[in-house]
Amino acid sequence: MVLALSLAALLQMPVDLARQIQPDNMREVVAHLSAMPNRNTNNATLTQAAEYIADQYRKIPGLQVEIMKYTAPRMARVPVAKEVVEVVATLPGETDRRIIVGGHFDSINMQDVSNLDAIAPGANDDLSGMSQALECARVMATRKWKNTLVFVAFSGEEQGLLGSRALAKRAKAEGWKVDAVLSSDIVGASVSLNGQSDKRHVRIFSEESPTHNSRELARFIEWNSRGKLGRFSPILVFRRDRFQRGGDHTSFNAEGFNAVRFTEVFEEFSRQHTKDDLIQFVDFNYVANVARLNLISAAALADADPTPVDVRMAPRQAHDTIVRWKAAPGQKYVVYWRETSSPVWKASREVDAGKGEVTIEKVNKDDCFFAVGALGGVPIEAK
Repeated sequence: MVLALSLAALLQMPVDLARQIQPDNMREVVAHLSAMPNRNTNNATLTQAAEYIADQYRKIPGLQVEIMKYTAPRMARVPVAKEVVEVVATLPGETDRRIIVGGHFDSINMQDVSNLDAIAPGANDDLSGMSQALECARVMATRKWKNTLVFVAFSGEEQGLLGSRALAKRAKAEGWKVDAVLSSDIVGASVSLNGQSDKRHVRIFSEESPTHNSRELARFIEWNSRGKLGRFSPILVFRRDRFQRGGDHTSFNAEGFNAVRFTEVFEEFSRQHTKDDLIQFVDFNYVANVARLNLISAAALADADPTPVDVRMAPRQAHDTIVRWKAAPGQKYVVYWRETSSPVWKASREVDAGKGEVTIEKVNKDDCFFAVGALGGVPIEAK
């Protein structure tokens, strides 16, 4: 009975929290910051913006707020090496395993890149992503979580992912146990100037790699969100990022962490890195849905147990498929499967706590991929 009640709560609680996301909260933050001339990483305005963001996080009970410093080296978009800042807000959980939710707050005007004072409101790129992380923190801090949540306002993104690289390297050096990084970058527009519009979807980019499990993180986000946000849902894009472009999640991929990027479906490129990236072009109802998707994803991961190890299929030829793994006492697992031609999970089965084996009747391992995850956690593919 206790397990049934906790499972029901696990399924319903994130949806209830997602309903608390308020578009006007994000609008207020974006309005304040986009009214600044720019937030170029080279300028004092970046520090002013970081202080404002840190103050917003400090208003949320339970958060430990740090203005993290790192050095931006001299390079193409950094004429003089300097110390810069970004904001890291931590909501401690029962464990030291971490879920990171973030977006960057720096901006740049690429039409006049040599002028560090060029107007660059950066409302969509990427105050939309930064503000949704702040709103997720406001809502998620109202309860306790098993795992630790970290909300980040990255800087230095427009100079080459400097801030996310600094944090990812710090996480690696300090031995952080990062289960997932959810990075939102350009998530504020549902309409482009060529007439394309999509208010019901957001793209999730993910990399396939032997050093991390980001592709399965993306699949889990899609699976976990099905039917929970009405008509809003993610579209999975199976590449690291947009063609020949990059984002803050890439820094964490490089250090072996699971990390994905959320981006609107139809970007308006004429408003990116220009003076025209203005708040009036941001659809805050759309941003709110992206925040809700981030929240229900982070909520599942934040209450999940550790991922299983030694996940494998019994080699015996049969019409059924036996999947085995090393189970932890009292931990509940979910087995997923899909046809080899399907990009997303098609079915699943929950397994009683403590058990490390399940038989999937009349499903042939020749025709399907299988994976096992802790309840609410990222699945590990069976080999």
